[in-house]
Amino acid sequence: MSDTPTPTPPRYLAIEGPIRVGKSSLARILAERHHAQLLLEPEDNPHLAGFYAGQPGAAFRAQMHFLLQRYRQLAPLGPERPWGGVVADYIFAKDKIFAYINLSDAELAVYNQYYELLRPQIAVPDLVIYLQATPEVLRQRLARRNLASEQEVSDEYLREVVKAYDHFFFRYDQSDLLVINTSEIDFVEQDADLQELMRRLEEPVAGTQYYLPLGS
Repeated sequence: MSDTPTPTPPRYLAIEGPIRVGKSSLARILAERHHAQLLLEPEDNPHLAGFYAGQPGAAFRAQMHFLLQRYRQLAPLGPERPWGGVVADYIFAKDKIFAYINLSDAELAVYNQYYELLRPQIAVPDLVIYLQATPEVLRQRLARRNLASEQEVSDEYLREVVKAYDHFFFRYDQSDLLVINTSEIDFVEQDADLQELMRRLEEPVAGTQYYLPLGS
């Protein structure tokens, strides 16, 4: 019998990636399997319509609204990693990814003051799972979901978001990180793809690791 200790699963796990990559779906599955608390990113933002319509100042209002929503949801966990099981479909730092895309330099200067004031009060996950997909795959998934609000997302903006995510996680070192390219799989619609992904997620992650699954 082996004396190798069983790896301790992460107490606080977060899933990240661009729109329609499958963050919320995977978070729900993992929270259910591990009997963990599920934290889904707040999506109700009254300023989004104005942002998509290009109204002056709407991007800043939308960004600040998201920042405060995310803070209010994550702050109760405390600044240290929680002892209980938690699965979230976002990390607090993702807010800054979109701030750099959407805000002017003057707006960003104001935003950063609030972000840096709030950030130390937010716990960092033990493990982050970054789900990647190409803009073309994400566009197909957006079309399949066919939500009116998401149809406002232009191809140019989608490419910019994917590029910003890749740039951010290429330098990410705040926790263990598993990067999964989902361009060739669809674990939301294909059970075989989901089961293969679950097998990989049962293995421990140390540092930054990459996984490139092939579709069924």
